[in-house]
Amino acid sequence: MTRQEIREKAVSYIEREKSELFREEIRKLLENEDWDELEEKFWRGLDFGTGGLRGIIGGGTNRINPASIGKASLGLANYILSCFPESERSVVIAYDSRHYSDEFALEAARVMAAKSIRTYLFSSLRPTPVLSFAVRTKNACAGVMITASHNPAAYNGYKVFWSDGAQIVSPHDKGIIEEVGKITGSVDVMDLEEALESGLITMIDKEIDDEYTRLVVSQSLKPELMKKHGSELKVVYTPLHGAGLIPVTMVLSKLGISVYTVQEQAEPNGDFPTVEFPNPEVAPALEMAIELAEKEDADLVMATDPDVDRLGIAVPEEGEWILISGNQLGAMLTDYIFRTRKEQGSLPTNPAFVNTIVTSTLQNKVAEFYGATSFRVLTGFKYICEKIRQFEAENSYSYVFGGEESYGYLVGTSVRDKDAVSAAAMTAEMTLWNRVKGKSLIEYLRELWSRFGYWKEILISRDFEGQRGQETMNALMNSLRNEPPGSIGSIEVTMMRDFRDGTTLNIARGFREKNIALPSSDVIQFELKGGGLVTARPSGTEPKIKFYASLCSENGVESEQAEFEGVFDEIRSWIDERIVALDG
Repeated sequence: MTRQEIREKAVSYIEREKSELFREEIRKLLENEDWDELEEKFWRGLDFGTGGLRGIIGGGTNRINPASIGKASLGLANYILSCFPESERSVVIAYDSRHYSDEFALEAARVMAAKSIRTYLFSSLRPTPVLSFAVRTKNACAGVMITASHNPAAYNGYKVFWSDGAQIVSPHDKGIIEEVGKITGSVDVMDLEEALESGLITMIDKEIDDEYTRLVVSQSLKPELMKKHGSELKVVYTPLHGAGLIPVTMVLSKLGISVYTVQEQAEPNGDFPTVEFPNPEVAPALEMAIELAEKEDADLVMATDPDVDRLGIAVPEEGEWILISGNQLGAMLTDYIFRTRKEQGSLPTNPAFVNTIVTSTLQNKVAEFYGATSFRVLTGFKYICEKIRQFEAENSYSYVFGGEESYGYLVGTSVRDKDAVSAAAMTAEMTLWNRVKGKSLIEYLRELWSRFGYWKEILISRDFEGQRGQETMNALMNSLRNEPPGSIGSIEVTMMRDFRDGTTLNIARGFREKNIALPSSDVIQFELKGGGLVTARPSGTEPKIKFYASLCSENGVESEQAEFEGVFDEIRSWIDERIVALDG
């Protein structure tokens, strides 16, 4: 971009932006002629993707701000007008603890009101699963959640849900993207007082909270166990400065569980001052909770991310606290839920389990053992929920449980997104059930390995910041697709699955077959000799490629762990060599 092009984009943005704070940020950069920073803020428009927006907070077209929120909201509003009659047009909007979340939520609500779309706006921060539940409860045609989930503090986002309470999928995602793309000028909003007086904006809170809490408590599979022994379980919980404090502690308390909250991380704070990343997937985020757990001699540590859709846990074992991976917790919950419901005779006809193509297939084996049909879908919880919608439309299968490796799980179908509140309740119950039987969760996990095989998975992320990073990321995916490896480290590659064109390539024979019945997605998966997998997927929310590596042994023992670590090191080296070859 030339400096003149940058200046024109910046001036145009200043004219459209309603917030003086963000306008002034760009004015100062122009005055100081900080062209490098301006180019970073204006080299592209922040893309409205298949789930919505996510980006760094700030002024500019490549940042999230009131202008980008308004544009997204107007595009969504125009699409709603084309899909629903006037009497059915309503939207629920919620937000979490991130910076400007409340302002962005209000901006979205005022845009909707200006288009005569009734909006239910939460009066204070709420979790994503509560937003999904509210969309269904209010029979709304769409929902908006202002959140950047587990991203660093500099980020915020705009996540769109459809009338079933699930995140948007085709054709609605493409339809909304098309409408957003048409918007070039300023976006009209309605005055808040006028919107409230006319009923176009209605504030909601307690009526949804109470109903949601009752739902989660009612999902208990062993209420008598909880009533008799719940007080024996000591749980340390941290909301990591997010929206989870009230809903999680409320549900656990109603189940009779003793909850100790990490006070330093209890209050909502968009700076997330005690952690580098407010992400329960990473070990440092649980450090303060583990310290408290050691002090209180607790049985279980739980952590949720800012919008409370991800759950991470740690458990004591022989004097140490062990972090449980998302794949491992998912496998244990799968066994507990299907086992218990089969014993109780409450499994539905044609029970179904759903996870993603990068999640441990140990979970599928467990579900199938109890008579369930398992399904694997693209990465993203919206595809799990799309499967639920398909089952209901076809009256074919009954969804029981599902999840993804990134610490997201869904019990039942009343919510249509991953739900860390219900997952926390079920995990506590599962822990108590094992405790009463004299077992730890680690012993429970080892039992699963002895029955179904030993499985180990890791996530390897590589960041690609800025315009040049985006080019390198695209080049890397193209090279993997067009020049597939015959081996990764010392392990032979037997198969490549390209989910963009739906084909499978037999590496040895060079035979390609179109046989993947999933939507097109920029994902490449390599199958290794012996059953391992390496999957490359560009993140939909951050400038990075995620590599998911999975190894398994049918022996059902942990003796392969050291050997597995060696293979994982080879996979890391192979990834870095491919990147260096492109940069060089």
